[in-house]
Amino acid sequence: MKVNVNAVNFTIDRKLVDFIQQRLSKLEKFYDKIVSTDAFLKVENTSDKENKIVEIKIHVPGDDFMVKKQCKSFEEAVEMAAESLERVLVKRKEKNR
Repeated sequence: MKVNVNAVNFTIDRKLVDFIQQRLSKLEKFYDKIVSTDAFLKVENTSDKENKIVEIKIHVPGDDFMVKKQCKSFEEAVEMAAESLERVLVKRKEKNR
């Protein structure tokens, strides 16, 4: 599975990219037909502490799934988005059976 990580209006460090790729590669346990994954990281300019936004888009044959999470850190947002995607992929797999 190919994982594309895009940071909007800021530079991203290698450690965060590795974390995202490692976490999203675990999604293949739940659905093995994932073609590619796009992760978009954004920082919202607000005084609110939860200003880190992660959007993850998964491409599977015949469909695309997108999850958007906003948290205090990118790691937390990626973790929450991945958990949501796990549930979506399990539902998709059950539906196909």
